[in-house]
Amino acid sequence: MAMTTSEILKKVRRIEIKSRKISDHLFAGEYHSAFKGQGMSFSEVRAYTYGDDVRNIDWNVTARAGDTFIKTFEEERELTVMLLIDVSESLNFGTSDTFKKDYLLEIAAVLAFSASDNRDKIGALLFSDRIEAYIPPQKGRKNVLKLIRELLVSDAKDRKTDLSQALDYFYQMQKRKCIAFVLSDFISSDYSLPLSMCAKKHDIIGIKISDHGEAVAPGLGLIEVMDPETGKKSLLDTSSASFAQWYESSFLKKDEQDASLFKKSSARYLSLKTGDDYVKALVGLFKRKS
Repeated sequence: MAMTTSEILKKVRRIEIKSRKISDHLFAGEYHSAFKGQGMSFSEVRAYTYGDDVRNIDWNVTARAGDTFIKTFEEERELTVMLLIDVSESLNFGTSDTFKKDYLLEIAAVLAFSASDNRDKIGALLFSDRIEAYIPPQKGRKNVLKLIRELLVSDAKDRKTDLSQALDYFYQMQKRKCIAFVLSDFISSDYSLPLSMCAKKHDIIGIKISDHGEAVAPGLGLIEVMDPETGKKSLLDTSSASFAQWYESSFLKKDEQDASLFKKSSARYLSLKTGDDYVKALVGLFKRKS
């Protein structure tokens, strides 16, 4: 059942309160130091003191004043942060009190408020096997709240994940260099080429969201399965020890493949499961980034 406007606004407010608290107390320093500005800009001139870099002497001011003055610079702090957020049906899964979608939404909100509090522009791209919504990067709380509302009302039932399409769209839309967080369960076909292209242009960070139950074989007994290529059907014992071993090793192998794709593209990667302390994990990520 769809939420009413009043219910959406109340939930947005609850998410804002929790996310702002986490952002204000834990991420302010780590976020700022992890993501540097785009360069240095002129700030002011001041009198030269011993040890200053002589290359920064302002000869025009020095000539007029009859004393030596140097130019000082400060970091251009403004950044653009984009959140590429998977809203496909596979995120509506959970074996505990928290679905992957809820866990992802909370992380996205914390990242958005961290960027906003540092006066950076924040935007988002919501995707499934198509582009669901695009929120252009802008400064301020208003855009963050819009992002959260879009996530709450997104409805991509029966839709799969197409990371290649999302990354291609992002590459075309975002002309200037930015920081991009890709939040997904990465249940998608090969996306290595668009990831590599985006990573050459932007600072890409993948955050994979899984559920602890996904790493454990379902144990449903005998089930009928069909080979998608040949159409041949057969019975599979999902409760057997050999199936459980194969299933769990396949899950770990997929996670290793995702991590390897990001590493090859010189992009960062973080794998989380619902219930994990994402605050600690993100702080660690930010510290490694700085």
